[in-house]
Amino acid sequence: MPEPKIRKVLTIVEDIFHEGGPVSEVPLKRGAVIAVIENPFAGSYHEDIADFMKDLEPLGLEMATRLLNALGGDAKAIQGYGKGSIIGQAGELEHGALWHAPGGYAMRDVLGNAKAIVPSTKKVGGPGTRLDVPITHINASYVRSHFDAMEVGVPDGPRANELAFILVMTTGSRIHARVGGLNAADIKGEDGLR
Repeated sequence: MPEPKIRKVLTIVEDIFHEGGPVSEVPLKRGAVIAVIENPFAGSYHEDIADFMKDLEPLGLEMATRLLNALGGDAKAIQGYGKGSIIGQAGELEHGALWHAPGGYAMRDVLGNAKAIVPSTKKVGGPGTRLDVPITHINASYVRSHFDAMEVGVPDGPRANELAFILVMTTGSRIHARVGGLNAADIKGEDGLR
């Protein structure tokens, strides 16, 4: 497969000080990077698409590095992550699934081999489609305080023949997390779950 043809990259960073409660001394940073690329499979069914995942690996690393830098550059400061895909209307849902390995492994690598599976979502839609990208703790998926999502989208994409691949990272839990469950301080780090 040819290397991905990028039309644009968006980087978004939110600084969240409160959600109606006390103002945090240190804001939660929540960020996303979105790459809009040409979909080489748009318009017709292709049986063999899996090889394109290997071609997406450099893009994944570039995006993960860009996002980490946008959030301050310190991998130790990142506590949550997620990924997603928006597939233009001439594509199919499976084209978005191509992002699972290149996007997830890139973030885990950039963050020092984080243990938890990177949660993901995907959907087919036209320009301006919004996607709620799920977020969990990078080392233990059961840390309830880090269950979150970031809504993202591209104003003029994806076009019918495009894919929008998304990575999300956060620097902490929801700003006023207080519903119990496993605490981040109690992570055992054995299996990516607890």
